[in-house]
Amino acid sequence: MELDIYLEPPSLEPFQYDSEVDQSRLANVIKSFHRLGEYNENHHGEPEELRDFKIALLGVPEDRSSLKNKGAKDAPDQVRKYLYSLFSHWNSLKMVDLGNLKTGNTLEDTYFALKEVITELLTLDVLPIIIGGPQDLTFANYLGYEPFNKIVNITSVDSVFDLGHHHEDINTHSWLSKIILHQPNYLFNFTNIGYQTYLVNKASVQLMKDLFFDSFRLGEVRAHLEETEPMVRNADILSFDVSAIRHSDAPGCYYSGPNGFTGEEACVITRYAGLSDKLTSIGFYGLNPKYDHRGQTSYLVAQMIWYFIDGFMNRVHDLPYLHSDDYIKFNVTNEDYAEDMVFLKSKKTGRWWMVIKPDNLETNTYRPHQFIPCTYEDYKTAMNNEIPDRWWKAQQKLM
Repeated sequence: MELDIYLEPPSLEPFQYDSEVDQSRLANVIKSFHRLGEYNENHHGEPEELRDFKIALLGVPEDRSSLKNKGAKDAPDQVRKYLYSLFSHWNSLKMVDLGNLKTGNTLEDTYFALKEVITELLTLDVLPIIIGGPQDLTFANYLGYEPFNKIVNITSVDSVFDLGHHHEDINTHSWLSKIILHQPNYLFNFTNIGYQTYLVNKASVQLMKDLFFDSFRLGEVRAHLEETEPMVRNADILSFDVSAIRHSDAPGCYYSGPNGFTGEEACVITRYAGLSDKLTSIGFYGLNPKYDHRGQTSYLVAQMIWYFIDGFMNRVHDLPYLHSDDYIKFNVTNEDYAEDMVFLKSKKTGRWWMVIKPDNLETNTYRPHQFIPCTYEDYKTAMNNEIPDRWWKAQQKLM
């Protein structure tokens, strides 16, 4: 596919870092997709192609569905200004900046273009980092997985669920309903991290439970931040709404409030996401430079991306369904359950998984979803003759 028809260079002045130290800034490490030919001529090497990279930065300057957050389309280039100034600490980072997506005549045209670009990147095994724009772009990101007929998990860091109403047009507050109702449907599990109860109606909380989706309140997540690691380790797609960060740390969003994650906590979550071998795309949404104070939110999102890259560069290919010999197996007997509960502990990282046995294993469609990321606390819960909540929800989905 010729991606040029969907992409245009970012509207930025060239970055000039001439000192020996400044050569390690990301501005001098990240390659520009629109200048790959120039790099090849300068270095007299083999022509670089998109497939030679592992991470791709993609801006989506769209905000027609942002409702009260108009101006979010200007976020991608603002984030780049701060991201490019940060230093690289990785010797073998292969990252390309694709520039910005050309927005279509209609919102649906933009979705289609984003879907096509995401599909191409996934085909080439290149992980996209999307900078929006409104969070409903997650819907187009999800559609990019359709050609692979792959069952996926989505994790959203957000203060609300964005369920909206099934009859309304898609927007930044209704994209999740569109994913749930879309056919064919490839969504296996959805996880919300950090919802604030007073911003969510009771019926939505019950619906999440009825669908066996995972939702975690802001207070319980902040009290045990390390518990977010298995939450994001189970995701194929991570969607991060900047409004989940408290206003004092990220003022550049119309929907941000006095409570939310701190900037440091947001960076911890994105580093966990980078470490996950399963995660294949991530998006940052809701940032609006119009409301930002001295670029503080753009700077924070740039640092979140930096931490994601740091996690990605420290991946160790820790997936139990690929390397079964690298795990210690624990069988736990439960008085109320006929079969033993099976836990796996990685010899490499010490991370834990639960093994769920679906009723039908004629195909490998659900095979990766047999292995549910969990914690040592889940194992201890099972040892106390109790069924961990993660295990029960996954079992319901696979029945």
